[in-house]
Amino acid sequence: MEYFAHETAVIDANCSIGKGTKIWHFSHIMPDCKIGENCNIGQNVVVSPKVILGNNVKVQNNVSIYTGVICEDDVFLGPSMVFTNVINPRSAVNRRDQYLKTIVKKGASIGANATIVCGNNIGEYAFIGAGAVVTKEVLPFALLVGNPAKQIGWISEYGHRLHFDENGIAVCPESKETYILKDGKVTKK
Repeated sequence: MEYFAHETAVIDANCSIGKGTKIWHFSHIMPDCKIGENCNIGQNVVVSPKVILGNNVKVQNNVSIYTGVICEDDVFLGPSMVFTNVINPRSAVNRRDQYLKTIVKKGASIGANATIVCGNNIGEYAFIGAGAVVTKEVLPFALLVGNPAKQIGWISEYGHRLHFDENGIAVCPESKETYILKDGKVTKK
């Protein structure tokens, strides 16, 4: 094995787990999952069947990642956050054929105790604040908080608030990279 799994972790059949990945106490990786290289799967995490995690994904303790979720490279999933996979669940109604796909794009961060309602994709480098409930698509570099989550600003690839001038230009204070706000969307120059 080129990855580490704590002795209490359960890893089901047909999982692909990349080199350098660590899976910690009491976590369950269910069948047919694909987990990239250098990921960290915290304690008491459930990764449901057919979930895909890219490289360098950090999953904190007590996270549930349900079928239909795809996390691209460098995604951060904060403690106890959760994804849903059915829009209208009922215990007595089997809706396994109605799981909705949710894609978390490269570099996005989702804070502790946040909930991502299925079918709502999270854009590149977006930042979802702790406890937020995401009920709609999230733009790249967007900063969202609250329930339901509302966008309150923009954030750089390095996690700093962006302040745009009258020309729609912002510079990240740490990386000195330039960002452009045009037509309600942010791109990195």
